Amino acid sequence: MNILVTGGAGFVGSHLCDSLVASGHFVTCLDDFSTGSIWNIRHLLDSSHFRLAKGSILDRDLLDKIIRDVEVVYHLAAQVHVDRSYVEPELTYDVNVKGTQNILELCRWHRTKSVIYASTSEVYGTAQTENISENHPLDAPHPYGASKIAADRMCYAYARTFGMPIQIVRCFNLYGPRQKHFGYGGVISLFMRRAMRGEPLIIYGDGKQSRDYTYIADAIAFYRLMLESEYGSGPFNVGTGEDVTINYLASEIISLCDNKSYPVHDKERPSEVKRLCCDNSKAKNAGWRPLTPLYCGLRNLYEWFKSNGTDPR
Repeated sequence: MNILVTGGAGFVGSHLCDSLVASGHFVTCLDDFSTGSIWNIRHLLDSSHFRLAKGSILDRDLLDKIIRDVEVVYHLAAQVHVDRSYVEPELTYDVNVKGTQNILELCRWHRTKSVIYASTSEVYGTAQTENISENHPLDAPHPYGASKIAADRMCYAYARTFGMPIQIVRCFNLYGPRQKHFGYGGVISLFMRRAMRGEPLIIYGDGKQSRDYTYIADAIAFYRLMLESEYGSGPFNVGTGEDVTINYLASEIISLCDNKSYPVHDKERPSEVKRLCCDNSKAKNAGWRPLTPLYCGLRNLYEWFKSNGTDPR
């Protein structure tokens, strides 16, 4: 199939491109490299099944030229960092809401076979139930989460109003190789990099806030399942069903790296979500299972850092 992956040079997108190309699909990767890296996809550049398009999802003319030639769109491009949304809320809205609007409208006009949208568990806010199902209220307390709620619900509206085949995937706190480990990076990658350098791990607040950390390979397996089967518009929660505190995470990473790193507590971030834990029953009913325990995923990431270094790219 001819497939477009927006944000394909990013953490999740590059792994998805790898999987799709390996299966023989023809993949167009669209990325503006604001956060993605050519390093993530360098091994694909010579493949006859891979094409790189440099540009933004805010460029409708470029999107129009690309989308008319593809059958499936994986829409992963976004401003994905909660902290950055505090500093740049307008940019966050433009990319996450207006960019998604552009994708949906052009897919509607070109009658794209399927759109698979990367939403996020951050749309839920702090868990109001033991585990968060797809029916949990959408109660994000920060600009990032609010922008993703808007885009998530826009996908739902296009599916219901225009009968478009749109599938919504809400992943919980992904981590693994290639995740950005500096600046606005993921907490596990940030912790791992600092711990391997013997630097302190910065924990915001008391560290008792908890998350459901899901390994990248398990998330890619679900995205692939959405390509190969038809399950309607979703949404689907993708997570392990188990949460751990930031304090526990820091201690595990320090132990794994076995050096002089130590935790340091800083002031709590505004609008901090206290707990996220996935009810993954619906994804399991679709045939998916999380296969990577946290200790295995952390070990995999540690070995990857040892092979690839901890310097920013």
